Amino acid sequence: MAKRWCRLRGEAWAACLGLCGAALALLAVLLVRAYVLAPRPPPDPRLWGRRAALGFELSARDRQELKEALRGAIKIQTVSFSPEDQNTTALAEFGNYIKKVFPAVFSTKFIQHEIIGGYSHLFTVQGSDPQLMPYMLLAHMDVVPASQEGWHVPPFSAKELDGFIYGRGTVDNKNSAIGILQALEFLLRRDYRPRRSFYIGIGHDEEVSGHKGAMKIAALLKTRGVKLSFLLDEGSVILDGFLVGIKNPVAVIAITEKGSITANFSVEKEQGHSSVPPKETSIGILAAALSRLEQNPMPNLFGREPEIMILEHLASEFRFPLNLVMTNLWLFSPIVSRIFEQKPSTNALIRTTTAITMFNAGIKSNVIPPSAKATVNFRIHPSQKVEEVLEIVKNTIADDRVKIHLQEAFDPLPVSPWDNHVFGVQIIQRTLLDVFPDVSNVAPGICIGNTDSRHFTNLTAAIYRFNPLVFKPDDLPRVHGLNERISIEGYEKQVEFLYQLIQNSDINKLPEPHANSHELLSKRNGERSSY
Repeated sequence: MAKRWCRLRGEAWAACLGLCGAALALLAVLLVRAYVLAPRPPPDPRLWGRRAALGFELSARDRQELKEALRGAIKIQTVSFSPEDQNTTALAEFGNYIKKVFPAVFSTKFIQHEIIGGYSHLFTVQGSDPQLMPYMLLAHMDVVPASQEGWHVPPFSAKELDGFIYGRGTVDNKNSAIGILQALEFLLRRDYRPRRSFYIGIGHDEEVSGHKGAMKIAALLKTRGVKLSFLLDEGSVILDGFLVGIKNPVAVIAITEKGSITANFSVEKEQGHSSVPPKETSIGILAAALSRLEQNPMPNLFGREPEIMILEHLASEFRFPLNLVMTNLWLFSPIVSRIFEQKPSTNALIRTTTAITMFNAGIKSNVIPPSAKATVNFRIHPSQKVEEVLEIVKNTIADDRVKIHLQEAFDPLPVSPWDNHVFGVQIIQRTLLDVFPDVSNVAPGICIGNTDSRHFTNLTAAIYRFNPLVFKPDDLPRVHGLNERISIEGYEKQVEFLYQLIQNSDINKLPEPHANSHELLSKRNGERSSY
C-alpha cells in the first residue's frame, strides 16, 4: 500500500509539474508575442529629414479667415433628402461661395476647375513633374437633414460657442471640402507649385449614394486614363479615450469600408373595418418580421477581416495585462469579441448590422390598413457579400407574406494595402505624426459608414479614409446626430494636416523604413526637438 501511495504521489507531482511547465510555456509564448512580435508603431517623421519647406504659420488675420470660411459654408443648407430631393439652390450657392472665398485657387493657371453632374467640383492641380503619379483628395458638400429640435443652437447657424463651431456639416463633411481648398489657398499665396499633380473632388450627393457627383467624377477621370497613387477621403479619426487601457490618442486609417443594403419590406392585406379585425394585420405581420431581425442579429465575425488589425497594431499601446490579451488574440478572441458586442460603436466592427430606419402604415384609426411598409439598412461586414446577407434575412423572417425589394445594394470595398513601403501609407503617416505629435500610433481599420471613395476603385487600389480630427467618445453620436460641432483649434489642425500632406506628397522616392523607428517614436513625447 505504501509503495502504491508513493507511486500515486509521484504521478501526481509529475502531472502537476507537467501542468506548471505547460503554463510557463504558454506564459512565455504570450510574453514573447506581447513584447517581441507585436506590430510596431509607424516610422518617426524625423527619419525623413527636414520638414516641408513652407511652414504653417498663421497670422491672426489668417486664423479669422480660416474660421469664417468654414462658418460661411455651414450656413448654406446643402441638404440631401434623397437622390431625387436635394436643395439644388443651396448646392449652386455653395459653388459660387467657394469661388469668392478662395480666389487664388480659381485664378491660378495650373489649376483647372470643372463642374460635374451639375453641382460637384473637380480640380486638377498640374504639378511640375509629369512623371510622378498623381493622387486625389476627396470630400463632399452635402449634408443630412437637421431640425431645430434638440440642438443647442440652430443647426445651420454656424454659431461659435465655447471654442466650437456648431452646425450640420462641421465634421461631415464640409470641414474637409473647405479645409482642402483653404490649405491650397494658403500654399498658393506663398507661391507654391507642386511637383506631383493631384486632384480635388467635392461631391454634391454623397449622403444619397454619390451617383450624380463622385461616380461621374470617377468615370470622367477613367476616360482620361488617370491612375492614382492613392486617394484620401473622409472616414476614421484620431481616437482619444475610446479604448480602455490606451492612454494616448491613436489614429485609425480605414483601409476598407462596409458594404450596404437598403431594402424595402412590405406586407399586403385586404382592407377592412377595425370593428371586425382579422387575426393578423399587415402591421402586425411586418412588425413581427422586423422584430425577428432585431432579436436575431447577424453572426459575430470578429477576426475575419481588418477589425482585428486595429487591435494587433495597437497592442503595444495597451497597458499590462491588456497588452497580453491584444497580442494573443488567437487565444483571447472569444472574450474580446463578446466585449465588442456590448457597445454599438464596436459591435458595428464585428458584424453586419441591421437598422430599421422607416416604418409606414395605416390610413385611418378605424380602418384595417391594406399595406405596411418599412425600410431597413444593413451595413455589411467585409467578410460577407450581399447575397449571403439576404439569405440570412429571408431565413430569419421566415414568412413569405413579407416581400423584400432592394433599393440599393453593394458589397464591401476591397482592402487597401497597408505597410510602410506603400506610398500613400507613408505620406499619410508622416503628415499625421508631423501635425499631431501626441498621437502614439497609427493603425489600419474599417470605415463602418460609406463614402464617395467607393466609386474610385478603378483608379487606384490605395484608398484611405481618414478625417484628421481628434474624437472623444461623446463626439461620435454627433455625426448625423444632434449638436454636430468642430473645435476651432481642431479645424486649424485639419487645415495644417492638408497643407503639409500636399507638400509631403511631392517627394520623389520614399525613404526606407527604419528598423529602429519604433524606438525613436517611443521617445518622441520626451524629445520635441525639431528636425
